[in-house]
Amino acid sequence: MFRHGARGVEIVLCGRTAERLWALPKGTPEPGESLQETALREVREESGLGVAIVEDLGSIEYEFSRPAQGVRFEKTVHHFLMQPDGTGSTEDHDHEYDRVEWFPAEEAFRLMTYRNEAIIVRRALDVIDAAEGPIDGAAAGAA
Repeated sequence: MFRHGARGVEIVLCGRTAERLWALPKGTPEPGESLQETALREVREESGLGVAIVEDLGSIEYEFSRPAQGVRFEKTVHHFLMQPDGTGSTEDHDHEYDRVEWFPAEEAFRLMTYRNEAIIVRRALDVIDAAEGPIDGAAAGAA
């Protein structure tokens, strides 16, 4: 999710204080939901903000394990470029995260816990750049 703020293009990140984690909002589809419906619902729940999808940004795949449970997961996360629709507030986010904040793109890159998500943000900035013209030089070169 992006907006144009006083500090240029800004990205919303969700954080967990104890884990020192900053990430993009994401989640699991409910039965019968499309990928787009899931994205809109999860972003609303996790960020507190209503959004509109601008463009499909593709997906990332990764694996992780939970050794205590003896389980290995393969996960695919589909990402969409979104803009706020003017409803909601970051203060209305759900319990899954401690904090939800807007960051200038270059700061978001520095803070993001998962490098594969930073690749998605870089892709998003390229789409914004192509549609609107050059983005602030620092933000454009941050990935």
